Amino acid sequence: MSTLFDKIWDAHVVRHVTDGPDVLFIDKHFIHEVTSPVAFLGLKERGVSVLYPKRTIATPDHNVPTIQQEQSIKDVLSRMQVEKLRENCALHHIELHDLGSEHHGIVHVIGPELGITQPGMTIVCGDSHTSTHGAFGAIAFGIGTSEVEMVLSSQCIMQSKPKKMRITVNGNLSKGVTAKDVVLYIISQVSASGGTGYFVEFAGDTFTQMSMESRMTVCNMSIEMGARGGIIAPDEVTFAYLKGKRDAPKGTDWEPTLEAWKQLKTDEDAVFDKEFSFKASDIEPMITYGTNPGMGMKINGLIPNEDSISFRKSLQYMGIQSGQPIKGTAVDYVFVGSCTNGRIEDLRAVAQFVKGKKKNDQVVAWIVPGSKEVEKMAYEEGLVDILTEAGFTLRQPGCSACLAMNDDKIPEGKLAVSTSNRNFEGRQGPGARTMLASPITAAAAALNGYITDPRDFL
Repeated sequence: MSTLFDKIWDAHVVRHVTDGPDVLFIDKHFIHEVTSPVAFLGLKERGVSVLYPKRTIATPDHNVPTIQQEQSIKDVLSRMQVEKLRENCALHHIELHDLGSEHHGIVHVIGPELGITQPGMTIVCGDSHTSTHGAFGAIAFGIGTSEVEMVLSSQCIMQSKPKKMRITVNGNLSKGVTAKDVVLYIISQVSASGGTGYFVEFAGDTFTQMSMESRMTVCNMSIEMGARGGIIAPDEVTFAYLKGKRDAPKGTDWEPTLEAWKQLKTDEDAVFDKEFSFKASDIEPMITYGTNPGMGMKINGLIPNEDSISFRKSLQYMGIQSGQPIKGTAVDYVFVGSCTNGRIEDLRAVAQFVKGKKKNDQVVAWIVPGSKEVEKMAYEEGLVDILTEAGFTLRQPGCSACLAMNDDKIPEGKLAVSTSNRNFEGRQGPGARTMLASPITAAAAALNGYITDPRDFL
């Protein structure tokens, strides 16, 4: 009896090293401008070319500006990295979705949009949130620069097989509770290191009821509990999402591929190394209060207390106190975007939430679509008009304020409610303070100017 993870992993093992790692074949390799230049330089120094160029897809996302993208990038290092990506893709005949092109966007947004991401695949990228693609029933994980070079040159990677964990959530989510709240709740229970050494399968009817975009949010943040990645078994929701996508199987290839995909599930008697089980009814809108994603709490709760130096340091950095309600905390910035919550579903939710309302004048609110496709749909559906009328600023696609590697930084000392995935010290800018939340919780904070339970508006 095998888990879904076992079935995909074992099918991709080229060679097993005794008392060592497996040599794993990689189906798809995503690259961007930050972790690929040194890898390509390594190929050049070795006189090696890319073995399977058609299995690699590139897009610049981390360092790109989200205003005036049609102009030359002002930051010298960022401009050099993007130019190097262009040069390397042209030299090695790699598909590039460049700035301004129809399918430009965050790497983990455009892969699923184009149907590149498919069930049963192995997928890697020099970015930790490659785990996003696991929502399709794929083994997807982030790799380092030397490993990027390894995959470019051999289409294989050496990896020790992780242990297996299953996290089951059953039940219907309450009104105002989203996929982001589900994963923040799980991480708060398991801890930011509780998944270390494991690959996580998310199971239960709470997940099967989710859209593909919601499932991507969950798998995206599996890395924030220390796991190697997350995976959800493909089902009719997955197949419907993929059908008709640019790179999805078509014509006579669709039915046999679909039949193969339907076999991708964990056997009934399969054994996991560790299991957790939660009830959907226990999950409420969540928000982080500290400086790691495991420091999450229910939005109506009191800030916890813990007798440790690191805990006290975290609260001091955030400017909050144990025993106090987190609701009512003043907010300076709101950021809706990133590979966690920058999809059209997220923008629709925010637009519906703020329609006919106005944001607080003290709050700077950025909406950053995850791709040109999301941006296009937001305009076509009238979401941009709703958001603009409410006082939100729509920017152009990119990683933006998720990680402060571009111009979209939260100023020192300011507090941001962010739909991204990490809240480490300085993650969104030197001295910036970050609270992670769902798109509608972020929207509620923007409207009131302070941390608010989104259910108060529903």
